[in-house]
Amino acid sequence: MKLNHGLHLAYCTNVHPGESWAETLASLNRWTLAVKERLGCKGEYAIGLRLSDQAARELSEPKTLLQFQKWLARHGCYIFTINGFPFGRFHGARVKEQVYVPDWTQTERLDYTNRLFDILAQLLPDGVEGSVSTLPGSFKEFIRGPDQVQAIRENLWRCVQHVASLSERTGRMLHLGLEPEPLGLFENSAETTLFFDRFSEQHPGDPRLGRHLGVNYDTCHFAVEFEEPSAAVAALRAHGIKLSKLHISNALKLRPSPAARGRLAAFADEVYLHQVIARRADGSLVWWKDLPPALAAAQSSPDFADEEWRVHFHVPLHCECAEDFETTSDHVRGIFQLLRAEPDLCAHLEMETYTWAVLPEELKSRDVSEQIVSEYQWTLRQLAELGLAGAGGVMQAG
Repeated sequence: MKLNHGLHLAYCTNVHPGESWAETLASLNRWTLAVKERLGCKGEYAIGLRLSDQAARELSEPKTLLQFQKWLARHGCYIFTINGFPFGRFHGARVKEQVYVPDWTQTERLDYTNRLFDILAQLLPDGVEGSVSTLPGSFKEFIRGPDQVQAIRENLWRCVQHVASLSERTGRMLHLGLEPEPLGLFENSAETTLFFDRFSEQHPGDPRLGRHLGVNYDTCHFAVEFEEPSAAVAALRAHGIKLSKLHISNALKLRPSPAARGRLAAFADEVYLHQVIARRADGSLVWWKDLPPALAAAQSSPDFADEEWRVHFHVPLHCECAEDFETTSDHVRGIFQLLRAEPDLCAHLEMETYTWAVLPEELKSRDVSEQIVSEYQWTLRQLAELGLAGAGGVMQAG
Protein backbone atom coordinates (compact mmCIF):
# COMPACT_ATOMS: atom_id res chain seq x y z
CA MET A 1 0.00 0.00 0.00
CA LYS A 2 1.11 3.54 -0.65
CA LEU A 3 1.89 5.64 2.38
CA ASN A 4 3.13 9.20 2.77
CA HIS A 5 6.34 10.43 1.14
CA GLY A 6 6.26 7.75 -1.56
CA LEU A 7 6.69 4.87 0.91
CA HIS A 8 5.33 1.42 0.10
CA LEU A 9 4.30 -1.15 2.73
CA ALA A 10 3.51 -4.83 2.27
CA TYR A 11 3.71 -8.08 4.15
CA CYS A 12 5.96 -10.80 2.75
CA THR A 13 4.04 -13.80 1.45
CA ASN A 14 6.82 -16.17 2.55
CA VAL A 15 4.60 -16.72 5.61
CA HIS A 16 2.42 -18.94 3.38
CA PRO A 17 3.49 -22.44 2.29
CA GLY A 18 3.79 -23.05 -1.43
CA GLU A 19 6.63 -23.82 -3.82
CA SER A 20 4.86 -24.08 -7.18
CA TRP A 21 3.23 -21.10 -8.86
CA ALA A 22 -0.20 -22.76 -8.55
CA GLU A 23 0.33 -23.08 -4.77
CA THR A 24 1.60 -19.50 -4.54
CA LEU A 25 -1.40 -18.11 -6.39
CA ALA A 26 -3.76 -20.21 -4.26
CA SER A 27 -2.24 -18.60 -1.14
CA LEU A 28 -2.69 -15.14 -2.61
CA ASN A 29 -6.32 -15.91 -3.31
CA ARG A 30 -6.96 -17.48 0.09
CA TRP A 31 -4.93 -15.31 2.45
CA THR A 32 -3.67 -12.13 0.81
CA LEU A 33 -7.03 -11.04 -0.55
CA ALA A 34 -8.61 -11.83 2.83
CA VAL A 35 -6.08 -9.56 4.56
CA LYS A 36 -6.73 -6.80 2.01
CA GLU A 37 -10.47 -7.04 2.61
CA ARG A 38 -10.17 -7.03 6.40
CA LEU A 39 -7.91 -3.98 6.30
CA GLY A 40 -10.40 -2.04 4.22
CA CYS A 41 -7.59 -0.89 1.97
CA LYS A 42 -8.41 2.24 -0.03
CA GLY A 43 -6.40 2.39 -3.21
CA GLU A 44 -4.06 -0.22 -4.61
CA TYR A 45 -2.82 -2.90 -2.26
CA ALA A 46 0.86 -3.85 -2.30
CA ILE A 47 2.05 -7.46 -2.20
CA GLY A 48 5.52 -8.48 -1.04
CA LEU A 49 5.85 -11.53 -3.24
CA ARG A 50 7.90 -14.62 -2.40
CA LEU A 51 8.71 -16.88 -5.33
CA SER A 52 10.64 -20.12 -5.08
CA ASP A 53 12.83 -21.12 -8.01
CA GLN A 54 10.10 -23.46 -9.22
CA ALA A 55 7.39 -20.80 -8.98
CA ALA A 56 9.60 -18.23 -10.73
CA ARG A 57 10.24 -20.59 -13.64
CA GLU A 58 6.54 -21.27 -13.99
CA LEU A 59 5.51 -17.62 -13.69
CA SER A 60 8.09 -16.67 -16.33
CA GLU A 61 5.97 -18.31 -18.99
CA PRO A 62 4.44 -15.40 -20.96
CA LYS A 63 0.87 -16.71 -20.77
CA THR A 64 1.10 -17.32 -17.01
CA LEU A 65 2.66 -13.92 -16.38
CA LEU A 66 -0.05 -12.19 -18.42
CA GLN A 67 -2.71 -13.97 -16.42
CA PHE A 68 -1.10 -12.77 -13.19
CA GLN A 69 -0.92 -9.20 -14.47
CA LYS A 70 -4.66 -9.39 -15.10
CA TRP A 71 -5.17 -10.90 -11.63
CA LEU A 72 -3.36 -7.95 -10.05
CA ALA A 73 -5.42 -5.44 -12.00
CA ARG A 74 -8.68 -7.23 -11.23
CA HIS A 75 -8.01 -7.26 -7.48
CA GLY A 76 -6.47 -3.79 -7.16
CA CYS A 77 -3.03 -5.09 -6.19
CA TYR A 78 0.54 -4.33 -7.22
CA ILE A 79 4.02 -5.78 -6.71
CA PHE A 80 7.01 -3.65 -5.75
CA THR A 81 9.31 -6.23 -4.14
CA ILE A 82 10.17 -9.93 -4.27
CA ASN A 83 11.81 -11.98 -1.53
CA GLY A 84 14.52 -14.04 -3.23
CA PHE A 85 16.26 -15.37 -0.11
CA PRO A 86 14.66 -18.86 0.13
CA PHE A 87 15.39 -20.69 -3.15
CA GLY A 88 13.45 -23.89 -2.44
CA ARG A 89 11.06 -25.28 0.10
CA PHE A 90 10.50 -22.96 3.07
CA HIS A 91 7.78 -24.61 5.16
CA GLY A 92 6.87 -27.98 6.60
CA ALA A 93 10.33 -29.58 6.54
CA ARG A 94 13.84 -28.89 7.80
CA VAL A 95 15.15 -25.61 6.36
CA LYS A 96 17.83 -24.46 8.86
CA GLU A 97 21.10 -23.43 7.10
CA GLN A 98 19.88 -25.02 3.85
CA VAL A 99 17.99 -21.77 3.20
CA TYR A 100 21.40 -20.56 1.99
CA VAL A 101 21.58 -23.29 -0.69
CA PRO A 102 22.43 -22.55 -3.43
CA ASP A 103 24.50 -19.61 -2.28
CA TRP A 104 26.11 -16.89 -4.40
CA THR A 105 29.10 -19.09 -5.24
CA GLN A 106 26.74 -20.99 -7.55
CA THR A 107 25.28 -19.92 -10.88
CA GLU A 108 21.91 -21.39 -9.87
CA ARG A 109 21.53 -18.52 -7.38
CA LEU A 110 22.48 -15.97 -10.04
CA ASP A 111 20.08 -17.38 -12.62
CA TYR A 112 17.24 -17.52 -10.11
CA THR A 113 17.76 -13.92 -9.00
CA ASN A 114 18.01 -12.62 -12.56
CA ARG A 115 14.76 -14.42 -13.32
CA LEU A 116 13.07 -12.70 -10.39
CA PHE A 117 14.14 -9.32 -11.74
CA ASP A 118 12.86 -10.21 -15.21
CA ILE A 119 9.47 -10.98 -13.67
CA LEU A 120 9.46 -7.91 -11.42
CA ALA A 121 10.26 -5.55 -14.31
CA GLN A 122 7.05 -6.68 -16.01
CA LEU A 123 4.90 -6.40 -12.90
CA LEU A 124 6.01 -3.01 -11.53
CA PRO A 125 3.57 -0.11 -11.81
CA ASP A 126 4.80 2.99 -13.59
CA GLY A 127 6.97 5.21 -11.44
CA VAL A 128 7.60 2.59 -8.72
CA GLU A 129 11.07 1.21 -8.00
CA GLY A 130 11.52 -2.55 -7.73
CA SER A 131 13.59 -4.49 -5.21
CA VAL A 132 14.62 -8.10 -4.76
CA SER A 133 16.14 -9.26 -1.47
CA THR A 134 18.65 -12.08 -1.23
CA LEU A 135 21.02 -13.79 1.18
CA PRO A 136 24.30 -12.17 2.32
CA GLY A 137 26.44 -14.11 -0.12
CA SER A 138 26.57 -17.33 1.88
CA PHE A 139 26.55 -18.87 5.34
CA LYS A 140 29.84 -18.43 7.23
CA GLU A 141 30.46 -22.12 7.79
CA PHE A 142 30.09 -22.82 4.05
CA ILE A 143 33.11 -20.66 3.22
CA ARG A 144 36.44 -22.50 3.16
CA GLY A 145 38.65 -19.98 1.38
CA PRO A 146 38.98 -16.65 -0.44
CA ASP A 147 38.20 -18.21 -3.83
CA GLN A 148 34.60 -18.72 -2.72
CA VAL A 149 34.27 -15.09 -1.61
CA GLN A 150 35.64 -13.97 -4.97
CA ALA A 151 33.14 -16.23 -6.75
CA ILE A 152 30.37 -14.57 -4.73
CA ARG A 153 31.51 -11.12 -5.82
CA GLU A 154 31.77 -12.21 -9.44
CA ASN A 155 28.25 -13.65 -9.50
CA LEU A 156 26.85 -10.62 -7.71
CA TRP A 157 28.54 -8.38 -10.27
CA ARG A 158 26.94 -10.38 -13.08
CA CYS A 159 23.62 -9.80 -11.38
CA VAL A 160 24.30 -6.06 -11.05
CA GLN A 161 25.11 -5.93 -14.77
CA HIS A 162 21.87 -7.74 -15.57
CA VAL A 163 19.81 -5.47 -13.33
CA ALA A 164 21.44 -2.33 -14.73
CA SER A 165 20.80 -3.42 -18.30
CA LEU A 166 17.23 -4.40 -17.49
CA SER A 167 16.62 -1.07 -15.76
CA GLU A 168 17.90 0.85 -18.76
CA ARG A 169 15.95 -1.25 -21.23
CA THR A 170 12.62 -1.06 -19.36
CA GLY A 171 12.86 2.36 -17.75
CA ARG A 172 12.36 0.73 -14.32
CA MET A 173 14.64 1.46 -11.38
CA LEU A 174 15.61 -1.94 -9.98
CA HIS A 175 17.95 -2.90 -7.13
CA LEU A 176 19.13 -5.99 -5.27
CA GLY A 177 19.29 -5.96 -1.47
CA LEU A 178 21.75 -8.26 0.31
CA GLU A 179 20.29 -9.23 3.68
CA PRO A 180 22.80 -9.48 6.57
CA GLU A 181 21.81 -12.20 9.00
CA PRO A 182 23.49 -13.69 12.09
CA LEU A 183 26.24 -16.08 10.95
CA GLY A 184 25.81 -15.07 7.33
CA LEU A 185 28.95 -14.28 5.35
CA PHE A 186 28.46 -10.73 6.59
CA GLU A 187 26.06 -10.23 9.46
CA ASN A 188 26.51 -6.78 11.01
CA SER A 189 27.30 -3.26 9.86
CA ALA A 190 31.08 -3.69 10.24
CA GLU A 191 31.23 -6.87 8.17
CA THR A 192 28.75 -5.52 5.63
CA THR A 193 30.68 -2.31 5.00
CA LEU A 194 33.91 -4.29 4.65
CA PHE A 195 32.33 -6.59 2.06
CA PHE A 196 30.99 -3.65 0.05
CA ASP A 197 34.30 -1.77 0.31
CA ARG A 198 36.20 -4.74 -1.11
CA PHE A 199 33.56 -5.12 -3.81
CA SER A 200 33.84 -1.43 -4.75
CA GLU A 201 37.62 -1.70 -5.00
CA GLN A 202 37.14 -4.21 -7.81
CA HIS A 203 34.83 -1.86 -9.71
CA PRO A 204 36.17 1.62 -8.95
CA GLY A 205 33.98 4.50 -10.03
CA ASP A 206 31.31 2.29 -11.64
CA PRO A 207 27.96 3.89 -10.73
CA ARG A 208 26.03 0.68 -11.35
CA LEU A 209 27.22 -0.80 -8.08
CA GLY A 210 25.80 1.93 -5.85
CA ARG A 211 22.66 2.29 -7.93
CA HIS A 212 21.62 -1.34 -8.23
CA LEU A 213 23.14 -3.12 -5.22
CA GLY A 214 22.41 -2.35 -1.59
CA VAL A 215 21.27 -3.82 1.70
CA ASN A 216 17.97 -5.28 2.76
CA TYR A 217 17.99 -4.04 6.36
CA ASP A 218 16.15 -6.58 8.52
CA THR A 219 15.36 -5.02 11.88
CA CYS A 220 15.23 -8.43 13.57
CA HIS A 221 18.71 -9.36 12.33
CA PHE A 222 20.41 -6.10 13.24
CA ALA A 223 18.74 -6.10 16.66
CA VAL A 224 19.99 -9.64 17.33
CA GLU A 225 23.48 -8.28 16.61
CA PHE A 226 22.99 -5.71 19.41
CA GLU A 227 23.25 -2.85 16.89
CA GLU A 228 21.52 0.50 17.28
CA PRO A 229 19.55 1.67 14.22
CA SER A 230 21.05 5.15 13.95
CA ALA A 231 24.63 3.88 14.19
CA ALA A 232 24.08 0.94 11.83
CA VAL A 233 22.37 3.02 9.16
CA ALA A 234 24.96 5.79 9.48
CA ALA A 235 27.74 3.24 8.95
CA LEU A 236 26.09 1.85 5.82
CA ARG A 237 25.50 5.28 4.35
CA ALA A 238 29.02 6.48 5.18
CA HIS A 239 30.24 3.72 2.87
CA GLY A 240 27.82 4.65 0.10
CA ILE A 241 25.60 1.61 0.60
CA LYS A 242 22.04 1.92 -0.63
CA LEU A 243 19.15 0.84 1.59
CA SER A 244 17.20 -1.28 -0.88
CA LYS A 245 14.45 -2.45 1.48
CA LEU A 246 13.54 -2.48 5.16
CA HIS A 247 12.32 -5.76 6.61
CA ILE A 248 10.12 -4.91 9.57
CA SER A 249 10.39 -7.78 12.03
CA ASN A 250 10.96 -8.49 15.72
CA ALA A 251 13.38 -10.79 17.53
CA LEU A 252 13.17 -12.16 21.05
CA LYS A 253 15.31 -10.76 23.84
CA LEU A 254 15.58 -11.94 27.44
CA ARG A 255 17.69 -12.13 30.54
CA PRO A 256 18.57 -15.83 30.46
CA SER A 257 17.55 -16.93 33.94
CA PRO A 258 16.88 -20.66 34.40
CA ALA A 259 13.14 -19.98 34.27
CA ALA A 260 13.44 -17.92 31.08
CA ARG A 261 15.59 -20.55 29.42
CA GLY A 262 13.04 -23.17 30.35
CA ARG A 263 10.30 -21.22 28.61
CA LEU A 264 12.58 -20.47 25.66
CA ALA A 265 12.82 -24.18 24.86
CA ALA A 266 9.28 -23.93 23.43
CA PHE A 267 10.67 -21.79 20.60
CA ALA A 268 13.08 -24.48 19.36
CA ASP A 269 11.80 -26.15 16.21
CA GLU A 270 13.08 -28.47 13.50
CA VAL A 271 12.35 -26.13 10.59
CA TYR A 272 14.20 -22.83 10.98
CA LEU A 273 17.57 -21.75 12.30
CA HIS A 274 17.30 -19.60 15.43
CA GLN A 275 20.73 -18.11 15.99
CA VAL A 276 21.43 -16.77 19.48
CA ILE A 277 23.79 -13.95 20.40
CA ALA A 278 24.57 -13.41 24.08
CA ARG A 279 25.99 -10.26 25.59
CA ARG A 280 28.23 -10.91 28.56
CA ALA A 281 28.55 -8.60 31.56
CA ASP A 282 31.81 -7.22 30.10
CA GLY A 283 30.05 -6.30 26.84
CA SER A 284 31.55 -9.12 24.77
CA LEU A 285 29.30 -11.14 22.46
CA VAL A 286 29.01 -14.90 22.06
CA TRP A 287 27.29 -16.65 19.14
CA TRP A 288 25.43 -19.96 18.91
CA LYS A 289 24.18 -21.38 15.65
CA ASP A 290 20.78 -22.43 17.02
CA LEU A 291 18.66 -22.46 20.17
CA PRO A 292 19.38 -26.03 21.36
CA PRO A 293 23.19 -25.58 21.59
CA ALA A 294 22.71 -22.21 23.33
CA LEU A 295 20.42 -23.77 25.92
CA ALA A 296 22.76 -26.73 26.37
CA ALA A 297 25.78 -24.45 26.85
CA ALA A 298 23.99 -22.44 29.51
CA GLN A 299 22.84 -25.58 31.31
CA SER A 300 26.34 -27.03 31.45
CA SER A 301 28.18 -23.87 32.48
CA PRO A 302 28.68 -23.50 36.24
CA ASP A 303 29.68 -19.83 35.90
CA PHE A 304 26.96 -18.89 33.43
CA ALA A 305 26.28 -15.17 33.73
CA ASP A 306 25.10 -13.77 30.40
CA GLU A 307 23.51 -10.37 30.73
CA GLU A 308 21.11 -10.69 27.78
CA TRP A 309 20.24 -13.04 24.93
CA ARG A 310 18.83 -12.10 21.58
CA VAL A 311 17.28 -14.83 19.48
CA HIS A 312 16.73 -14.87 15.73
CA PHE A 313 13.10 -15.90 15.97
CA HIS A 314 10.69 -13.63 14.10
CA VAL A 315 7.85 -12.95 16.52
CA PRO A 316 4.76 -10.93 15.55
CA LEU A 317 5.17 -7.17 15.56
CA HIS A 318 2.15 -6.76 17.82
CA CYS A 319 3.35 -9.53 20.16
CA GLU A 320 2.81 -9.14 23.89
CA CYS A 321 5.39 -11.56 25.21
CA ALA A 322 4.94 -13.64 28.33
CA GLU A 323 6.90 -13.22 31.51
CA ASP A 324 10.71 -13.19 31.06
CA PHE A 325 10.59 -12.23 27.36
CA GLU A 326 10.67 -8.97 25.44
CA THR A 327 10.86 -8.16 21.75
CA THR A 328 13.19 -5.87 19.85
CA SER A 329 10.38 -3.56 18.76
CA ASP A 330 12.49 -0.63 19.97
CA HIS A 331 14.77 -1.29 16.98
CA VAL A 332 11.79 -1.11 14.62
CA ARG A 333 10.71 2.19 16.19
CA GLY A 334 14.27 3.46 15.85
CA ILE A 335 14.21 2.78 12.11
CA PHE A 336 10.85 4.54 11.84
CA GLN A 337 12.34 7.55 13.63
CA LEU A 338 15.08 7.67 11.00
CA LEU A 339 12.44 7.52 8.28
CA ARG A 340 10.58 10.42 9.83
CA ALA A 341 13.74 12.53 9.76
CA GLU A 342 14.59 11.42 6.23
CA PRO A 343 11.64 9.85 4.39
CA ASP A 344 13.68 9.17 1.26
CA LEU A 345 16.04 6.93 3.25
CA CYS A 346 14.27 3.87 1.86
CA ALA A 347 10.91 3.60 0.07
CA HIS A 348 10.31 -0.13 0.53
CA LEU A 349 8.93 -1.51 3.81
CA GLU A 350 8.02 -5.17 4.17
CA MET A 351 6.74 -6.94 7.28
CA GLU A 352 8.30 -10.39 7.49
CA THR A 353 7.05 -12.71 10.21
CA TYR A 354 7.32 -16.06 8.44
CA THR A 355 7.32 -18.21 11.60
CA TRP A 356 3.58 -18.38 12.23
CA ALA A 357 3.44 -22.17 11.82
CA VAL A 358 6.15 -22.76 14.46
CA LEU A 359 5.16 -20.13 17.03
CA PRO A 360 4.26 -21.38 20.50
CA GLU A 361 0.50 -21.68 20.72
CA GLU A 362 0.08 -18.73 23.11
CA LEU A 363 1.51 -16.37 20.47
CA LYS A 364 -0.67 -17.55 17.60
CA SER A 365 -3.80 -15.81 16.42
CA ARG A 366 -6.79 -17.85 15.35
CA ASP A 367 -5.51 -17.86 11.78
CA VAL A 368 -2.60 -16.35 9.90
CA SER A 369 -4.68 -13.62 8.26
CA GLU A 370 -5.68 -12.33 11.70
CA GLN A 371 -2.01 -12.17 12.69
CA ILE A 372 -1.10 -10.26 9.53
CA VAL A 373 -3.93 -7.77 10.01
CA SER A 374 -2.76 -7.15 13.58
CA GLU A 375 0.79 -6.59 12.31
CA TYR A 376 -0.49 -4.05 9.79
CA GLN A 377 -2.44 -2.25 12.46
CA TRP A 378 0.58 -2.10 14.78
CA THR A 379 2.88 -0.91 12.01
CA LEU A 380 0.48 1.67 10.62
CA ARG A 381 -0.13 3.05 14.10
CA GLN A 382 3.62 3.54 14.63
CA LEU A 383 4.01 5.15 11.21
CA ALA A 384 0.96 7.39 11.67
CA GLU A 385 2.35 8.76 14.93
CA LEU A 386 5.40 9.89 12.96
CA GLY A 387 3.45 11.36 10.05
CA LEU A 388 4.50 8.58 7.67
CA ALA A 389 1.01 7.12 7.28
CA GLY A 390 -2.52 8.04 8.19
CA ALA A 391 -4.21 11.30 7.26
CA GLY A 392 -1.94 11.95 4.30
CA GLY A 393 -1.88 8.35 3.14
CA VAL A 394 -4.31 6.40 1.01
CA MET A 395 -4.79 3.51 3.38
CA GLN A 396 -6.61 3.22 6.65
CA ALA A 397 -6.64 0.10 8.82
CA GLY A 398 -10.09 -1.25 9.51
